[in-house]
Amino acid sequence: METKKVLPILFLVMFLVMVGFGIIIPVIPFLAEEVGGSPTELGLLMASYSLMQLVFAPIWGRLSDRIGRKPIMIIGIAGLALSFFISAIADSLLLLFVARIIGGTLSSANMPTAMAYVADITTAENRSKGMGIIGAAAGLGFVFGPAIGGIFSKTSLSLPFIIAGVLSLVTLLLVIFLLKESLPIEKRSVNINHKEESKWKGFKGPYTIMYILQLIVTLSMAGLEATFAYFAAQKAGIDTVGLGYIFMIMGFGSAIVQGGLMGPMSKKYGESFIIKAGIFFSIIGFVLILFTSNFWTAAIFLTIFGMGNGVIRPAISALLTKNNTTGHGDVTGLLSSVDSLGRIIGPPLGGWLFSISIGLPFILGAVLSIAAFVFYIIYEQRVRRKNQVV
Repeated sequence: METKKVLPILFLVMFLVMVGFGIIIPVIPFLAEEVGGSPTELGLLMASYSLMQLVFAPIWGRLSDRIGRKPIMIIGIAGLALSFFISAIADSLLLLFVARIIGGTLSSANMPTAMAYVADITTAENRSKGMGIIGAAAGLGFVFGPAIGGIFSKTSLSLPFIIAGVLSLVTLLLVIFLLKESLPIEKRSVNINHKEESKWKGFKGPYTIMYILQLIVTLSMAGLEATFAYFAAQKAGIDTVGLGYIFMIMGFGSAIVQGGLMGPMSKKYGESFIIKAGIFFSIIGFVLILFTSNFWTAAIFLTIFGMGNGVIRPAISALLTKNNTTGHGDVTGLLSSVDSLGRIIGPPLGGWLFSISIGLPFILGAVLSIAAFVFYIIYEQRVRRKNQVV
């Protein structure tokens, strides 16, 4: 399979998936309120999606190792479309919960399978570049999606969900007709024979630290996402329109680094350098955010953070898929599950800290990032010792 031809198709698929997902982000709180949901119930609604992803992402990842990537991506995107259409007709909070649970359960297949697909079609040398392209697609999807959702929500709160559903169906057709299977049958048989071992093997040895590192990175990022709007409003008087532009600038900066610089950087310096540099810039970004005073300082400081944070996940994915002995889907599924755990814990923790002091979520983010840096140094030492023994 020719990587240069397949990666653009996969980029488009994941971009459209994330645009569809992003469209509904600014609309869900208002739709939940319209059907009688309280703020607490909204929190449970959002958490239900992440909880399903936490549980099912590893299952889909392992299953893609057994039956192939394409069938699992079809299930994931079809499930996303179904959840959007159910949300569009929801006239009760219960139906919204059904939509989010279905969406979380089935769409949790998308990201781990896409990253496993990249691992299948790239060489070890080009792995980070491929993972970065998927990260860039996701980042750009989150740039355009919420803006589209905000615009069409003025017509009707159901319309963004209908648009997201139609977009998902278009994406589904792209996968069915343009995307070729990346995992040959002869390679799947190895994973079937070792399926019981693969459930836990990813958490053994020095690579366990990589999953802990990803949890820390996601948790601190989720805490920032949950509180930055309130922080920017209090510190610099930035309204929702300004905040939208700030996140758009950050998204573009992150996408440029992931899609354009990760490949050359990984070839020249390796994934270890990228991970350490990403954590370092995340720390700098967290600290600088505390000194936000106006629109431009907020945009610059958040972009510095986003550019650092954005390269960590693709680099970790590349490193783990290069060194795993189970299956690429097993590794990327576990990573997605860890991501979901961070997104479950991060927002309420960030909100609680913000209620104590508005700068605390970012101080904790910096402290956690420093801890992540230390964890990675420990990981490097363990791998070095393991290689010396071998």
